[in-house]
Amino acid sequence: MPFTLAIVGRPNVGKSTLFNRLVGKRLALVDDTPGVTRDLREGEARLGDLRFTVIDTAGLEDATDDSLQGRMRRLTERAVGMADICLFMIDARTGITPTDQVFAEILRKRSAHVILAANKAEGAAADAGVIEAYALGLGEPIRMSAEHNEGLNDLYAQLMPLADGFAARAAAEAPVTDVELDESGDDMAVPVPTMDKPLQVAVVGRPNAGKSTLINRILGEDRLLTGPEAGITRDAISLTTEWAGTPMRIFDTAGMRKKAKVQEKLEKLSVSDGLRAVKFAEIVVVLLDAQIPFEQQDLRIADLAEREGRAVVVAVNKWDAEENKQEKLRDLREAFERLLPQLRGAPLVTVSALTGRGLDRLHAAILRAHEVWNRRVPTAALNRWLAGMLEQHPPPAPQGKRIKLRYMTQAKTRPPGFVVMCSHPDKMPASYSRYLVNGLREDFDMPGTPIRLHMRGQSDQNPYKGRKKSGPSKLRKHISGRKA
Repeated sequence: MPFTLAIVGRPNVGKSTLFNRLVGKRLALVDDTPGVTRDLREGEARLGDLRFTVIDTAGLEDATDDSLQGRMRRLTERAVGMADICLFMIDARTGITPTDQVFAEILRKRSAHVILAANKAEGAAADAGVIEAYALGLGEPIRMSAEHNEGLNDLYAQLMPLADGFAARAAAEAPVTDVELDESGDDMAVPVPTMDKPLQVAVVGRPNAGKSTLINRILGEDRLLTGPEAGITRDAISLTTEWAGTPMRIFDTAGMRKKAKVQEKLEKLSVSDGLRAVKFAEIVVVLLDAQIPFEQQDLRIADLAEREGRAVVVAVNKWDAEENKQEKLRDLREAFERLLPQLRGAPLVTVSALTGRGLDRLHAAILRAHEVWNRRVPTAALNRWLAGMLEQHPPPAPQGKRIKLRYMTQAKTRPPGFVVMCSHPDKMPASYSRYLVNGLREDFDMPGTPIRLHMRGQSDQNPYKGRKKSGPSKLRKHISGRKA
């Protein structure tokens, strides 16, 4: 992308609405409640023939301490430093506030290119606020309504000359959120992650499990907003990095609580955003709190990842505060095997996001899960294995009809999917399918990854039964009739 545009302003002036308008997708949460956006969110924007990176930021508030608002402000100020152009938005209906004047002064000092936009400017009620905006000393304001798609032509006119100046500079490609997985599985080799196609990893878990802290530790900087308050992260944030030589795109998601506790509209939107991140990922890291592991919601999250066909790695955070480590680890493994048998053998890694201990083991577990997720088994080996499984435990004969399993092949990877050609597939008990899946997992070393097994029917009948007799048969009958 030739340049980066950061949208900044007070809470609830319409920054996220404009962000969604520019990227053409509802990536950022939008609500009438002030302070919805808390993290930085990047996207690939289009405006006419311009292509650029746009950053949605938290609302600027007059707080400089270590409170949540103070940390949000510092994160937004970092975005101002990262961006080539800042779009400073005010609310034309409210008019200029003392806070607007403070941040206009900050932008004049910190950003070389500032564009002023008076949002919510539809109708005569906003005229006074648009005129007041001249007093900020940032030039002529753009009269805009992000919600009603007004003023974008004027924004284009101001960006175009600046874009020409940035055109020669190479820039990193904006993170892509909607990533569709290649499920064809034609290639025998495991794909190697590159910066163009990084490994997609989603970090999910309950609120305050330490997801953002863990990702900050992986990145080596305080890129995501963290703190003791539960539920700080609301958007599913996508970040591209190179972790120990492996290009990755990591999704930080909102904490997922029990459905009965998800009452606020904002939290419902946050959880659905996190569920989408699971679908976009290849590897899902389920982060647990060592003090309260394996609650019902943790199991539901892991089960969701398995049903979506994603490889799962379980990471137990805050391990540095645990006293009886060996006993606790043994109990965790036993509980996981008992509560989630469909993910038997999934990696379970202990980490401390605060100190960074165990991150090397987590990295190795992610790569191992990715390799297993892409594994292919030769058809000849599968059929030799199937013959042994049938000999050890033949399939049942429901209603006196014997089920014959003829041959087996692997249809795809990511996750591994197998097809068994058999008679009466509709009568195959689920228990026998589980027997085969568990055998595949153990005998072909595929721990933890989802395995799909499909029974496909194949007729027992003679393929020539019911066909009309051929010409030579009729000729013989005619000749025998003449002889008679």
